[in-house]
Amino acid sequence: MQRIVGPDYLVAGRYRLSSKLGSGGMGSVWLARDTLLDREVAIKQVISTAGMSEAAANDVRSRAMREGRIAARLSHDHSIAMYDVALEGGEPWLVMEYLPSRSLAQALNVTEALPPRQVAQIGAQVADALTQAHASGIVHRDIKPGNILIADRGRAAGTVKISDFGISRAKGDPHRTQTGVITGTPAYFAPEVARGDDPTEASDVFSLGATLYTATEGQPPFGIDENSIALLHKVAKAEIMRPVHSGDLTDALLVMLEPDPARRPTMAQARDLLANIAAGSGGSIDYVLDAPLLESDGTVPFWARRGAATGPARRANRLPSSTVTGLPAAHQSVPLDRVPRPGPHVPAAPDTAAPGATAPGPAAPGPAAPGFPHAAPGFPPVAPPPTGPASAVPMAVAIVLLCVALAVVAVVVLALTRM
Repeated sequence: MQRIVGPDYLVAGRYRLSSKLGSGGMGSVWLARDTLLDREVAIKQVISTAGMSEAAANDVRSRAMREGRIAARLSHDHSIAMYDVALEGGEPWLVMEYLPSRSLAQALNVTEALPPRQVAQIGAQVADALTQAHASGIVHRDIKPGNILIADRGRAAGTVKISDFGISRAKGDPHRTQTGVITGTPAYFAPEVARGDDPTEASDVFSLGATLYTATEGQPPFGIDENSIALLHKVAKAEIMRPVHSGDLTDALLVMLEPDPARRPTMAQARDLLANIAAGSGGSIDYVLDAPLLESDGTVPFWARRGAATGPARRANRLPSSTVTGLPAAHQSVPLDRVPRPGPHVPAAPDTAAPGATAPGPAAPGPAAPGFPHAAPGFPPVAPPPTGPASAVPMAVAIVLLCVALAVVAVVVLALTRM
């Protein structure tokens, strides 16, 4: 009789499970103790193949093995390390570095948004790890707030790491996604991926830009929509909302969110842009890339500390986080030269600061192309929100409706007083 997997279960005669850290469509992650090396590890239980056809079960097993092999090719201070692939009952379990942490998505349940300088440092460190991944021929394909971890206790507190290469692909990998079907988290897709193109290094740059945008603005660049298909169509049109809380980070975000993948910076260029912003005038880029996240007084930011209270229930799970598979591509046939550019197509975002956010003030108006020194040549300007007569129409309608409502209330009150 097969034992039920749970606390105290021993995997492969070596890894004793303690407690479940999380779960999703790709499996469950457990905290465990490596009884051989006497250390804590995170161990990923791939979804059970029980009841699957032999072909489907083999696909699940081979996908897990690919994830293990791909992650094992990376060795970077800002990437979760892969230690082992353990076989238990013929099923693979992925054994990884355990980082006591909260994800960037969880941090955004503590505070509505993060200060741009801190977001720039998070982005620079993640981009540094992804630069190495790209140099190794690996595309992550699922960069999002839930896959960026910040250590929340101990000597490692404030350390940033990218995790979950579960749907990554290595160049030359013969296992390809079915044509017209895409996998990932739609809210952070690059437009070309939403249209069915294969994910590339450039789409990783866009996804990182979308993740950092979310950290400063409190929502992804295409907004939030529970309908994945509707969101895909919005992403395919490349119509982002203009960032209003990102301060000095604005130009770098817009360059990373360039609709045309050929005009985006490389991941290494994005890392340098972000590191320069985080370092500030006279700061050290090397320090930014190596140091944990710290406040000016040398303490870890409150949102990254263990025990920091989460916000009201309305914040919980507000951000899209689930990796989905089997989504049909949207607008596959749309040529790049017909995709709307950020400019007149960028809807104006509200100009009220997110509660709990550090208000950086409005970004200074730039020249026709963003004034960032490393911006891609010819990057189109972003149009300001409309301020002409057209924008006054909704206000006029609202005033008329208010007057009508007040008149109705007055008539009712008068009738009641005469009774």
